[in-house]
Amino acid sequence: MSMGERIVSLDGVDKSFGAVHALAGVDLACDSGECLGLVGHNGAGKSTLMHVLAGTLRPDRGRILVSGDDLTRSYDVAVAQSRGIRCVFQELSLCPNLTVAENARVFHASLRGLGWRRRAGKLILDKLDEIFPGHSIAPGDVVGDLGIARRQMVEIARAFSVTDTPVKLVILDEPTSSLDAVLAGQLLDFVKRFVAAGGAVILISHLLGEILDTASRVIVMRDGKVVAGRPAAEFTRDSLVAAMGSVAKGADESSARTAKGREGAPVARARPAGQRNGAELVAHRGEVVGLAGLGGQGQTEMLRALFAAARRRSREASVREPVALVAGDRQTDGIFPLWSIEKNITIASLRRMVRGLLVDPRQEAVMAETWREKINIRTPDVGNNILSLSGGNQQKALFARALGSVAGIVLMDDPMRGVDIGTKQEVYGMIRAEAEAGRTFIWYTTEMDELKNCDHVYVFRNGRIVADLARDELTEEKVLHTSFTEEAA
Repeated sequence: MSMGERIVSLDGVDKSFGAVHALAGVDLACDSGECLGLVGHNGAGKSTLMHVLAGTLRPDRGRILVSGDDLTRSYDVAVAQSRGIRCVFQELSLCPNLTVAENARVFHASLRGLGWRRRAGKLILDKLDEIFPGHSIAPGDVVGDLGIARRQMVEIARAFSVTDTPVKLVILDEPTSSLDAVLAGQLLDFVKRFVAAGGAVILISHLLGEILDTASRVIVMRDGKVVAGRPAAEFTRDSLVAAMGSVAKGADESSARTAKGREGAPVARARPAGQRNGAELVAHRGEVVGLAGLGGQGQTEMLRALFAAARRRSREASVREPVALVAGDRQTDGIFPLWSIEKNITIASLRRMVRGLLVDPRQEAVMAETWREKINIRTPDVGNNILSLSGGNQQKALFARALGSVAGIVLMDDPMRGVDIGTKQEVYGMIRAEAEAGRTFIWYTTEMDELKNCDHVYVFRNGRIVADLARDELTEEKVLHTSFTEEAA
C-alpha cells in the first residue's frame, strides 16, 4: 500500500440507542502511514464510532467507504476483516475457555487442516515476541487463566497478525489501559514502526501524553460529534483538554494534598505470601496507600487477600473495617451485566434499604440517582441496563457502588481504565475528600501520576514488597529502579 492512500472514510454517520444520540453526523477519514489519535470524554461517542468502523454496529444514517468503495449496505465484521480492518476493543473479545493458540485460530479462519494448532501458536507467539519482547505467554495458556494485562497483549498481537489478508488499519481502543509503563512503551513503539511501514492505526486513549507522542493527527469528539481535528503537533495537553470541553486541573494541583501522618492502630495490614523479610503493607485510617511496580507482580493478589480478610478467609491479611472493591477488570470482577445501572450501584448498600422484609425500591432509586448526578454518569435513566453505558461510565458506577457503601476501606485495582481525564480529576477529588473524612484507600495503579495522590507507596516485584516509600520519597525514577532491581525480600 502506498503512503497516504485513503483506507477508510465515514460520511455523516449517525447512530442512536433509544434516547441517546451516540453519533451525530460524524465525518472521519484515515490514510495509510497515519496514526490517528481519537480523544474525548466518556460518552463522547468514540467507542460507538469504532464499533461502526469494525463492522459490529450498523449506522442509522451515513456512508462507509473503504479504499473508495461504498460498502455501507453490506458492511459487517467479515467485510471489515476481508478489507484488512481490525479492532482491539476496550472490553476484550477473547474466548476465556480457549487457549491463546485457539483464540488465534478463531480470528484467522485460514489456519485449518493438520497442524493448525502449531501454526496458530507460532503465529501469535511471533507477533507477541515482536510487540512485547519478554512477554512470558505460551500458546497453550488458557486465556481465562491470564491476568487482564496479558489478555490485552494477546488480543493486540492477534489483531496485528497476518495470514491470508494484509492488515491495513488497526483500531486500538484504550490499548494501554491494563498495561504497565514498560509494556505500554513497547506497544507504542511498535505502533510507530507499523505506521512508518505504511500501516494505519486509530488510537483511542485518555492518556493525552500517549496521543501527543504517538499520533500524527488528532480528532476530538464531544457529544457524538467531531469538534476538532488537526495535526498532533498543533495541539498541547491544555488545548486538547479545552477542545474536549472540560477544565481539568493540572497534575500538581490535582495531587495537592498534604501527606497524612501515620497515627493510631492500623485498619489493614498484609504480608505477601512469599515475603522473606519483615516487610508488610500497613494502612491507617484516612490514608491513601498506593501499590506500584510493573503489572502482574502481586498487587492484585494483595488486594484480593485484603478483600478475603474482610470475610475471615485470608491468612496473609487482616482488616478492622468493612471493605469495598473497585475492580479494574470490570467485565469479569465488577459489573452485573444483566442488571440495571441502579441495581449495579445499590447492590452493596441493600441492607440499609430494607423495610420490613423487603428492599425499599424508592431508596434504591434515590441512591442511584444521587450518585448519577454526583459522579456524572452519562445516562438518561438509571433503569437502563449497565451495558448501555460506555466503559468509563460503567467504571463510574463501580465507584458509586463503593463510595456509596458503608465500607471504611476501599480497595482499588487499577480502577481508572478507560476513564477520561476530567472524570479522573473528579474521582481524585472524591478520594481526597473521603480520606479526609476517615475512609482508607488502598490503590493499585499503573499510572505514575496517580501515585502522587497517595500518602504512602509500596513497590512490588515478583509477588513481594521491595520498597516502602513515604510520599516525600516518591519519584518515578525510584519506583522504576525498584521495579527492575531485585532486592532482598
